[in-house]
Amino acid sequence: MGSGKVIAGSEPFDFQGKHVTVAGLGVSGVPAAKALHARGAAVTVVNDGDDARARAQAEELRALGVTVRLGDGATLPEGTELIVTAPGWQPGKPLFLAAREAGVPVWGDVELAWRLRGPDAAPWLAVTGTNGKTTTVQMLAAILKAAGLRTAAVGNIGVSLLDAVLGEETYDVLAVELSSYQLHWAPSLRADSAAVLNLAPDHLDWHGSMEAYAADKGRIYQGNRVACVYNAADKLTEDLVREADVEEGCRAVGFTLGTPAPSQLGVVDGILVDRAFVEDRHKNAQELAEVSDVNPPAPHNIANALAAAALARAFGVPATAVRDGLRAFRPDAHRITHVADIDGVAYVDDSKATNTHAAEASLAAYEPIVWIAGGLAKGATFDELVAKSAKRLRAAVLIGADRALIRDALARHAPEVPVVDLERTDTGAMLQAVTEARRLAQPGDTVLLAPACASMDMFTNYNQRGDAFAEAVRELGA
Repeated sequence: MGSGKVIAGSEPFDFQGKHVTVAGLGVSGVPAAKALHARGAAVTVVNDGDDARARAQAEELRALGVTVRLGDGATLPEGTELIVTAPGWQPGKPLFLAAREAGVPVWGDVELAWRLRGPDAAPWLAVTGTNGKTTTVQMLAAILKAAGLRTAAVGNIGVSLLDAVLGEETYDVLAVELSSYQLHWAPSLRADSAAVLNLAPDHLDWHGSMEAYAADKGRIYQGNRVACVYNAADKLTEDLVREADVEEGCRAVGFTLGTPAPSQLGVVDGILVDRAFVEDRHKNAQELAEVSDVNPPAPHNIANALAAAALARAFGVPATAVRDGLRAFRPDAHRITHVADIDGVAYVDDSKATNTHAAEASLAAYEPIVWIAGGLAKGATFDELVAKSAKRLRAAVLIGADRALIRDALARHAPEVPVVDLERTDTGAMLQAVTEARRLAQPGDTVLLAPACASMDMFTNYNQRGDAFAEAVRELGA
């Protein structure tokens, strides 16, 4: 960590009369355009797409006096003094290259929300990582609510930070999920405390390299006031803490699935314990909750719970609220969701496991497994995943456009595992995949949908893929 350097927050920004270009419509672009227009900016929205949804959003904004250009997101509008971009727009787009040439700053929606928050705004407890962000933020919000605090889970979780910052409701603290995209465009963000859950190769086509991806994740620690929470089992996250410049007195706090050292949270005899936020942490530990209070108690989900607990404890939340919040938490659909038991076989939907890191965590939670996997690889390789998980596999059923990559990895590292390779790529392939999995499974097995791939080759999103799996399981059990 930085040597006690105090980093100031963002300076006020007067939007009155400023020419601001908003790049992209959608969840973040529309609220950004409205907020800027309300503050006197001359707003132009540019958007690559020109579909029915975009046209409806454009009509709404034009009625307010906002200029909208559909189907042209590449050209920098004349006179632009600031760009506010949707988080997914890549840094290499011509619009941003032109902005760099012209010396025009680029903010994301998170940066805009940070700049627009009031002087008495709620502090942010921020979470990022390759996997587990949404679950951890939701756990954190549940813990904060159990402590009687007014809070909300916001950010990349689907609730606009702008809406939270500018809305009429007031909060004591916000639980904020941040993606690497959002962090890339948020230079002024200074969280009260923040956590990086894990780091594995992902979105490298967007960031350009693993180093750039990690650097953007590490931005979440800059200027932290109370605690930088890291994963003791993932050295990359600890390295990011070491490199961060933080406010004087900010602490590094680790979490581990083993016995915690001082300044860590961990697990002892089935109990989640805190050796960071206690008096004389070299000798004492505070019991927080039982492993059975975590739903579901898979190893990676226990790690999520420890990270959430660390952020809550950094904010002064009592131990009883950690326990009560974890007991109250219910995970979203398609995250290691138990669908049904049929003839002694469990069927589990983890469609949200869209990369190899998430799939590895999911596979580590069960044994033996009939694994349903495949989809869009996004440049990923599967040798390490298969090598680590081979001993847990009863069989594999492969679907999707890039299934051959997984099939080849299985041939190299688990040649004894039976593989069914389904060539069909229509949505009905899921019923066939589940039927094949049922044929291969034995009582006591788990049929696990943990694709390790994105879904868009066959489905609209991972939710639709998970729904198709659940529907197929129900059809088999009927």
